[in-house]
Amino acid sequence: MEIVRAESGVRSEKIAAPVAPVIARTKRLQVCFIRVCSTILLWTCLVQLLTVGELWHPSFMTNTTVSPVKPPLHHHPLPLLPLRNYTSNGFLKVSCNGGLNQMRSAICDMVAVSRLLNLTLVVPELDKSSFWADNSTFEEVFDVKHFIDSLRDEVRIVRRLPKRFNSKYGYKVFEMPPVSWSNENYYLQQILPLFSKQKVLHFNKTDARLANNGISIDLQKVRCRVNFLALKFTPEIESLGYKLVHILQKRGPFVALHLRYEMDMLAFSGCTHGCTKKEAEELKRLRLAYPWWREKDIVSEQRRSQGLCPLTPEETALILQALGFDKDTQIYIAAGEIYGGEQRLAVLRAAYPMIVRKEMLLDPGELQQFQNHSSQMAALDFMVSIASNTFIPTYDGNMAKVVEGHRRYLGFKKTILLDRKRIVELLDLHQNETLSWNEFAVAVRSAHEKRMGQPTRRRVIADKPKEEDYFYANPQECLCEATNCDDLSGPGNSSSIQ
Repeated sequence: MEIVRAESGVRSEKIAAPVAPVIARTKRLQVCFIRVCSTILLWTCLVQLLTVGELWHPSFMTNTTVSPVKPPLHHHPLPLLPLRNYTSNGFLKVSCNGGLNQMRSAICDMVAVSRLLNLTLVVPELDKSSFWADNSTFEEVFDVKHFIDSLRDEVRIVRRLPKRFNSKYGYKVFEMPPVSWSNENYYLQQILPLFSKQKVLHFNKTDARLANNGISIDLQKVRCRVNFLALKFTPEIESLGYKLVHILQKRGPFVALHLRYEMDMLAFSGCTHGCTKKEAEELKRLRLAYPWWREKDIVSEQRRSQGLCPLTPEETALILQALGFDKDTQIYIAAGEIYGGEQRLAVLRAAYPMIVRKEMLLDPGELQQFQNHSSQMAALDFMVSIASNTFIPTYDGNMAKVVEGHRRYLGFKKTILLDRKRIVELLDLHQNETLSWNEFAVAVRSAHEKRMGQPTRRRVIADKPKEEDYFYANPQECLCEATNCDDLSGPGNSSSIQ
């Protein structure tokens, strides 16, 4: 600034007096202009720095505690993957059947089949006619754009069939259920040739239509990619799911208890242990009312002794206590409406007062849009179960298996897989006073030391796919790239109960 003044002084001696004030004003304007520009530049830099800071650390300058579960940044989409270039052999239309997690597995299988056969997959239809009577569409449960975009380097996926294949134009789509537990040869030799005559094939059943084992590792990894990366829930579901997780985490560690003591489960399994005679008759009437359910006459106690029944709430309370969970354990019940309501939960709630459900943690208005949509409600429970410190299913249904596999993928998070056959034996021995409480507790803990979701190889049973380990419960092909699976499943891999 001194240099400017000196120069101005020198120049002012040479300039005529009337001109000097004009020059001075010009210099002052230039200085002001420079200051304004500098200020704008500094503020722009500061805003940019804050924006970058938000991307890397969302709680910057507002909250020093970062939650371990963060919602995805939907407004910052990842760049599109390169489109896979292939000649499509035709369109595959699929109608999923069952609950949310059965349909989830089926979608993964159908993407893998489409990849194997070089087909164009139509966005799957969800089940609207089963027991749950949920009319949710794929787009109302899953983020359809993310689903299509994240798989574009593997499979071409379209939202709907071209109009020329619409029944309104006289086109009749060939419909069939593929054979259950089929391998790649079945699809290559039996299904692919159909596309030489049919431009569109409709699979009207999709549950368990691809084998657990004997599938090429590349195709197994496609199944994993769909399950773990492509099938994201809608932003509305994810937002509320993350809110539930945050509420629970603020209160401390929590157990997600998949208490599968719901009306449909009891009716179709034929398990009525602990029910009144009136309740048992009601459950049997429901089972008889559904013609597609093959098993009608079921002996409840026989199934229970074989470990084929879900634990009752009363049995669950005893097992949790035996496993060492104290009275102050926070437990989230990840399930639909419990058969018998709060009255049936009385013993479990007395043992564990900190039992909560989503309906207790959220305002009624927040859940209103999901009411009467069992798949969307199940999606919230799925998110909480994935994020829990410990996951305990009381029955090994589709949700239990899919959550187990997802938790393995996330780093073998603790999942206590209850040995129900052994548990029933121990419960009966304890209740008839053959086993003391201490003996009972020690036996329960001993039975589950190696049933904590540790790394292990999938159990294969030739020609009995329903009895072997489910692929989605232990997708080992997608878990062992960095480590030798044989080492992981060695004798040293045991885990403490708590």
